[in-house]
Amino acid sequence: MYQVVMTPFVFLSGPLFSFDVDFNGQGAGRESFLRNSSFSSRPSSVNVGALFTYDSFIGRAAKPAFMVAIEDVNADQNILRGTKLNIVFHDSNCSGFVGTMGALQVMENKVVAAIGPQSSGIAHLISHVANELHVPLLSFAATDPTLSSLQYPYFLRSTQNDYFQMNAIADFVSYCRWREVVAIFVDDEYGRNGISVLGDALAKKRAKISYKAAFRPGADKSSLHDLLVSANLMESRIFVVHVNPDSGLNVFSVAKSLGMMESGYVWIATDWLLTAWDSGLDPKTMDLLQGVVAFRHYTPESNEKRRFKARWKSLRTKETSGGDDDGFNSYAMYAYDTVWLVARALDVFFSQGNRVTFSTDPNLRKTNGTNIKFSALSVFNEGERFLQVIHDMNYTGLTGQIEFDSEKNRINPAYDVININSRGPHRVGYWSNHTGFSVEPPETFYSKPPNTSTEHQRLNEIIWPGGVTKPPRGWVFPDNGEPLKIGVPNRVSYKNYASEEKNQLGVKGYCIDIFEAAVELLPYPVPRTYILYGDGKRNPSYDNLVNEVASNNFDVAVGDITIVTNRTKFVDFTQPFMESGLVVPSFGFLNTGLMKSSVDLLGVKSSPFSGLASQQCSSLTYSSFLYSCFFRGEHGEHFGELTSRIEGMDSLITSSEPIGVQDGTFAYKYLVNELNIAPSRIIPLKNEEDYLSALQLGPRGGGVAAIVDELPYIKALLSNSNCEFRTVGQEFTRTGWGFAFQRDSPLAVDMSTAILQLSEEGKLEKIRKKWLTYSHECSVQIADTENYQLSVQSFWGLFLICGIVWFIALTLFCWKVFWQCQGLRPEEESDEVRVSEEASSSRSGRSLRVGSFKDLIKVVDKREVEIKDMLKQKSSKKLKASQSSAETP
Repeated sequence: MYQVVMTPFVFLSGPLFSFDVDFNGQGAGRESFLRNSSFSSRPSSVNVGALFTYDSFIGRAAKPAFMVAIEDVNADQNILRGTKLNIVFHDSNCSGFVGTMGALQVMENKVVAAIGPQSSGIAHLISHVANELHVPLLSFAATDPTLSSLQYPYFLRSTQNDYFQMNAIADFVSYCRWREVVAIFVDDEYGRNGISVLGDALAKKRAKISYKAAFRPGADKSSLHDLLVSANLMESRIFVVHVNPDSGLNVFSVAKSLGMMESGYVWIATDWLLTAWDSGLDPKTMDLLQGVVAFRHYTPESNEKRRFKARWKSLRTKETSGGDDDGFNSYAMYAYDTVWLVARALDVFFSQGNRVTFSTDPNLRKTNGTNIKFSALSVFNEGERFLQVIHDMNYTGLTGQIEFDSEKNRINPAYDVININSRGPHRVGYWSNHTGFSVEPPETFYSKPPNTSTEHQRLNEIIWPGGVTKPPRGWVFPDNGEPLKIGVPNRVSYKNYASEEKNQLGVKGYCIDIFEAAVELLPYPVPRTYILYGDGKRNPSYDNLVNEVASNNFDVAVGDITIVTNRTKFVDFTQPFMESGLVVPSFGFLNTGLMKSSVDLLGVKSSPFSGLASQQCSSLTYSSFLYSCFFRGEHGEHFGELTSRIEGMDSLITSSEPIGVQDGTFAYKYLVNELNIAPSRIIPLKNEEDYLSALQLGPRGGGVAAIVDELPYIKALLSNSNCEFRTVGQEFTRTGWGFAFQRDSPLAVDMSTAILQLSEEGKLEKIRKKWLTYSHECSVQIADTENYQLSVQSFWGLFLICGIVWFIALTLFCWKVFWQCQGLRPEEESDEVRVSEEASSSRSGRSLRVGSFKDLIKVVDKREVEIKDMLKQKSSKKLKASQSSAETP
C-alpha cells in the first residue's frame, strides 16, 4: 500500500507506514505546514485527505471525480485566491484496520479536512481519530444513520442519510398496502443500522420486519443459499435487500436459482443496486433483476450535471469500468461536490480572518514509548470553527442544493424510484420527505407547503417479477407444514353460534359457517384446524381467548367474539359479520290479553249516563278504581307483576338491585370498569334456563331485576320465553362480532374483504336464517329515551283528559237534572205560594234543601222517557189552560 500526495494529475508515492521509522512521502505536507506558519491569513497551500477503497464501484467513480474537482478548484482564481488545494489519498481497501492506519497517516500531513471514507464501518473507526484531532470528516458515501449521532461531532455527511431512504421504503410498503417484509442485509454497521431504522419507519406505518436474514460480509453463494431458503419459509414475500454493491448481486443470483424471482414475490433494493448498475454491469445481469424496485439518490437535472457527465467520458483510466457510462454513478457527483464544499468553506474561513494552525496533542505524547510515532499527529486548532463554516454553507452543486439542517443532514432528501424490466431501469416516480411519492420532480413542490397525505401519493405502473402489473398480495402461508390454528369457544349456552360437533371440522355453528364461507372466497388455500377452547362446563372467558391469539397460541379466534376497545389493542379484527350491542331485558306485559280485558272492563259499551243515578255514580267510581288498581304500585303487584321499575341503564345503575350477565362475555367487565357498578351486584348466569329463572324470581325472590346482555342473545331469549319479556331503555353500546387475528396479520384484511362479499351477495342472510330462525319472532323495540316504563305516571295525560271530560259531563248532567226538576213543579202552585216558599227558605234553608234534594232524587230516579212524557203533559195542560182563559172573557 502506498500513500499518495496529489496535485492535479500528479502522483507521488512512497512507503505507507512503518513501526520503526517515521512516515515517508510527507514533503508536500510539511512544506505546506511551514508556509502555513506565516502570519498571512491565506496560506499558499492547504492539505485535504481522501480515504476510500480504490477497487470498488464507488471508488472507481470517486477517484477521477476527485482529480477533476482539484483541477477545477485550483484553476478558479475566484475561489481560493492563490491558495493551492492538495489532496492526500489513501486506499482503505475495505478494511477497518487498514483504513484506520491510513487515516493516521493522512492526518500526519496536517490536513484541515478528511474526505471519506465510503464505508460506514470504517467511518465509525476513523471518526474517533477525527474527534481527537479536531479534523472535520466529510463522507461522500457513508450512509449509516447512526453516524449522525452526538458521538461523532466532527462527522459530516455530504451525501444522503439512509434514515430518509428507509423512510422512503416504509412509505412504499404502505403505499402498496403490505404489512410485513423480510430484511436481507449484510451484518455490519451499514446493514444493521439501516435495517434498524427501517424497522422503526415501518412501525409508524403499522407494518413490521417479520424476519431478518443477515449474512457476514463477503459471504459465498452457499451461505446465501441457506439464508434465502430460510427466508422463503416465512409467510412474507416482500424482500428488502440492503447490502454492498460489490457483492449484492449474488443475492439475486441465488434467489433466481431458488425460483424466488417469479410471480408473487416482491424485491426492493436500496441505492446499492443502481450504483452497481450505473457503474456498468454485464447485460446478462438484467435477467436476474426483472421486476425489482430500487431506490437511487435523486440529483436534479442541470446543465452543470450534463456537462460533467459528458466530460466523464474523457476520463477513461484503468480504474474505471468499461460500462456505458464508464463507471459513472451518483457517488462521483457527491465526491466532486465534497471537494468543492471544502474549497468554498476554506474561502469563507479565510475571508473571516481565520488561520490554519496545529498543536501537539498531549494525550498522544504519552505513547512515545512504542514504535508507533503518534507524536507526529497534531491537533487542528481551528477545526471546530472550520466545521461550523462547512455546516453553514449554502450553494448549489451537481447534486442539488448543498445545505445542512441542525442534525447535519442534507436538506430536501429525495430518491428516484426505479423499476427494472426487460428494457432496463425505468423511473416510475420520485420520493421526497416533502411530498412523498410523485411523478413530478421533487423540486417542483419545494415552493409549496409539505404534503405527504395518502391521497396525493402517486407512482406510475410497475412491472413486478413474473411480468405482472397488479401489485402482489405480498404474503403466503408459511411453507412449514403447519396449518392455521383456530381457537373456537366451547359454549354451553346458545350453541347454535359455536359448539363442538363430531364432524370433519370438529365444530359447528353460525360463526363457523361464516368463517368457512369466507375462506372459500379467498384466492388461495388456507390449511386450518379448529381447536375448542374451554372445559365445556361453563362458557369460556372471551378475553382469555383473545389473549391466546395475542400470545401466539392461536392464529385466529372464531366465534361470537365482540369487537371492543381493549381487545383491539392486542389483536386485529375482521369486518363485523353481526351487529351487536348491550341491551336490558326485563319484565313487560306478560299477556296482551290482560290489557285488552282491562280495556273492555274499563270501557263502557252503553251510554255512560244511562240507568239510575246511583248506578251511574257507581260506574264512574268503579272505573276510576279499576284504573288506579290496574296501574297501582311500582312493582305492579296486581295482574301478575305487570311492570318492573327498571326503565333502562340509568335506573339500573342508580338502583341497588342485582344484575344478571352471561358467563364469559365482556358485559361483566364493562359494567364494573366502565359503569362503576359494584361487582357484588353482578350475578353471572350459566345458561338460558338460569336467565329465565332469575328474571321470574325477581330481585326479592333471589333472582335479578334485569339482565345485561348482547342483542343477538336477547332475541333468542325473548323467543324461547314466548315473548314473556321485553327490552327497556336504549341499546347503550353499539358493536359487532368479528374474527380475531394476530396483529398485522394480512389474512385479516383478506377475510374482511370476503365477509363484505358475502354480505353483498346475500349469503350472510342465508346463513343467519339457517341458524338463527326462532319459533317466536318477538319484536325488540329499542326506545329512543330511557323513559319507556309503563306505570301510573306514564298515563297522567290520559287521567287528566278523563278527569276534565268527567267534570264537564257531570256539570251538564246536573244542569239538565235541575232544569227538568224546575219544569216538573206542580202547576197548581200559585205565585203567592212560591213567594211564601222563597221567604220561608231564607228562614229555614235546611228544611228547604232537604225537601228540594228529595224532589231532585225523585226526578233523577225517573227514566228519561217518563220525564219527557211528564214534560209533554205539563206543556199540553198549560196550553189548554191558556186557551180556556182566553175564551172566558
